[in-house]
Amino acid sequence: MSRQPKTLLTAEQYLEIERAAESKSEFFGGEMFAMAGAGESHNRLVWNLIALLGPQLRSGPCQGYPSDMRVRVSPTGLYTYPDVAVVCGEAQFLDGRKDTLLNPGLIAEVLSPSTEAYDRGRKFEHYRSIASLNQYLLVASERVHVDLYTRRADGQWLFTSADGADGAIDLTSVGCQVTLAALYEDVALG
Repeated sequence: MSRQPKTLLTAEQYLEIERAAESKSEFFGGEMFAMAGAGESHNRLVWNLIALLGPQLRSGPCQGYPSDMRVRVSPTGLYTYPDVAVVCGEAQFLDGRKDTLLNPGLIAEVLSPSTEAYDRGRKFEHYRSIASLNQYLLVASERVHVDLYTRRADGQWLFTSADGADGAIDLTSVGCQVTLAALYEDVALG
């Protein structure tokens, strides 16, 4: 028995479908991948992170976007929806629709058991190819812990982390600091 060949989509076809869809999908290598909904702790962490960054970014050169802003990783062709993206300076978009960001300086992902390996591995490989990206923040949803990767001037990535309610992380690329006590406020872990 022979299998039907898989029909691959172009990026233009994906965008046409995605812009009309009621749910979000990632796109890579000609294929669309449906994104699962997030649970309460994930959503609270995203909310808290945006609430913490917003006042610090206000009146400055940087602007933040929540998870409805699609990001295109131009060098690899990945289209995805990070939990939070921040741009310093003028935001660059794929086209006049302004729904596909090209130049994030900071990307934050809240980890879940089903996405952690991808977010730390293959997805970070994609993100590292974005020339404008200076920091990648990973927020644990099962314990009070964050990991931060910062691109150094020589192109290498420096890893730092913070734990516990007294921890804090400096997001130097966007001029912000996040205390873990505030980030994890009212979050049910586990």
